[in-house]
Amino acid sequence: MSEKTKNITSLYTPLSVVLLIGAAFYIGRLSSQVSSLKGVTSAPPVAQQPSDTQPPTNPTVSAETIKGLFGKDLVKFGDANKKLIFVEVSDPSCPYCHAAGGLNGKLNKEMGTQFTLVADGGTYVAPVTEMKKLLDQKKIGYVWIYSNGHGNGEMAAKALYCANEKGRFWNAHSLLFSAEGYDLINNKVKNDLSQAGTMSSFLSKAVDANFMKGCLESDKYKDRLTAEISVAKSLGINGTPGFFVNTTRFSGAVPFDSMKSVVDAALK
Repeated sequence: MSEKTKNITSLYTPLSVVLLIGAAFYIGRLSSQVSSLKGVTSAPPVAQQPSDTQPPTNPTVSAETIKGLFGKDLVKFGDANKKLIFVEVSDPSCPYCHAAGGLNGKLNKEMGTQFTLVADGGTYVAPVTEMKKLLDQKKIGYVWIYSNGHGNGEMAAKALYCANEKGRFWNAHSLLFSAEGYDLINNKVKNDLSQAGTMSSFLSKAVDANFMKGCLESDKYKDRLTAEISVAKSLGINGTPGFFVNTTRFSGAVPFDSMKSVVDAALK
């Protein structure tokens, strides 16, 4: 090795040592910083506020909105100028809708003592039967709206629309909301269009069977079910049954006693 090469080597050797020592110090310090972060919990994220475009769960419903239902394509009786308006959101396949209907005493009993009808020794007064009495006395306006609360009621709802065309809504309603009707809707017909004849035969005491079968098999009410579900949601009712007594909302199969104070105040 030349003298010049020796000099260069002797120059770089201490420099390499210095660099290695510096690198070791930096790595050791970085390791210490990382260790100091262990066990530190980051601040929880700030909860996002609901979007202004999201509708409230239970929107306030005005008298104008309730009266406006009489201008929509819905089943309705009486008129918007009555001092008292009942709105019922229902699914003919829903057990609690049947309980509120008061025509299926067997089911009411099976659902517990709180739903056992007065006629069967209980204390439950079905709201729909009381509404119908007031309607027959021409004291109220009434609106019926379909919503999917149990899953098997589409054809039965269409049957009610068809019956309403002939002025036989309540006749068909009484049959569909009986114990036999509940069994037919949920265990036999469901939403099977091939069972239109079965449904028509069952309702033949209320509506001409040929008319009913043709009505059910047509597409005339194809979009109405979806439209009515949207109306129910716009009123803040997402389950069945749901009721309005004027602008007061009642959720579930509440007894008529719970509504009576609102009813009496409106009819004064």
